Amino acid sequence: MTLAELYFRQFSTAQYFEFCIRLVVSFVVGGLIGLERSNRFKEAGIRTHILVCLTTTLIMLISKYGFADMSTTAAMEYYGSKGADTARVAAQAVSGISFLCAGVIIKVGSNIKGLTTAAGIWLTAGIGLAIGAGMYVVTGFTVLLLWLLQYVIYRLPFGAETYDGYHLKFVVKGGSDFETILKEQIKRWNAMVTENSISWKRNDTAEFDYVIHRAEVIKYSEIKKFVEENDTILSFSFNPLRAHVH
Repeated sequence: MTLAELYFRQFSTAQYFEFCIRLVVSFVVGGLIGLERSNRFKEAGIRTHILVCLTTTLIMLISKYGFADMSTTAAMEYYGSKGADTARVAAQAVSGISFLCAGVIIKVGSNIKGLTTAAGIWLTAGIGLAIGAGMYVVTGFTVLLLWLLQYVIYRLPFGAETYDGYHLKFVVKGGSDFETILKEQIKRWNAMVTENSISWKRNDTAEFDYVIHRAEVIKYSEIKKFVEENDTILSFSFNPLRAHVH
C-alpha cells in the first residue's frame, strides 16, 4: 500500500467539508467576540480573537482526527509505528509554543503590545502540526482563512480601529474647575474617554492625564485653541496613539 493510498483513505470528501465548516464557524465566532472587545477599546481585538479561536479549532481537529492514518494495521506496517504514542510530542509542542507566545507579549505604559503577533505564532504552530499530521486539505483551508484575515480584513477598519486615539496631558494651576471644563470640551469634540487620571502636584498644580478616541482626526490646532482659551493651563502634551487602518 502506498502513502497516497493511505492518505486518501483517511477521510471522505464530506468529512473534509465538515472540517472546513468548523474552521469557518470558529473564524466567524472569534470575530464576533473580538468585535465586542474592540468596541470597548480592549487590547485583544478582532484579529487576536479570530486567531485564537481558529487555532484552538485546528488543534482540536488534529487531536481528534490527525492520527486516523495510524489506526489501521496497514498503516502500522507501512510506517513501522505499532505501539507508538502519536499524540505525546504534539501535546508538548502546543505547551512549548504557548510559552514562546507569552514572551512576545509586552506591556508598554498602559498599552499591551504583541497579542496579535503571539496569536499568529500560535496559529503557525498549529498549521505545522496539521502538516505533520498529513491533514493537507485542512492546512490549506486554514492558510486561506489566515490570508483572508491578515491581508484583507486587516485593511478594513472595524470596531476601535475606526477611531483615532490621543494621549493628552495638561498641567493646570489650581485645577478644581478644570475637570468639568475638560469633560465639556471632550463632549464638543464628540470623543470618548478610555483612560483618565488626575495627579495633584506641589504649588497648587494638578496634572490631568487622559486618553481619548474620536472617529474624526483631532488636529493640533484644536488642542492649541482649547489651551489658549484656558489661562489656568501651564503646559500640555498631545500625542496621537494610532492612525486609521487603510
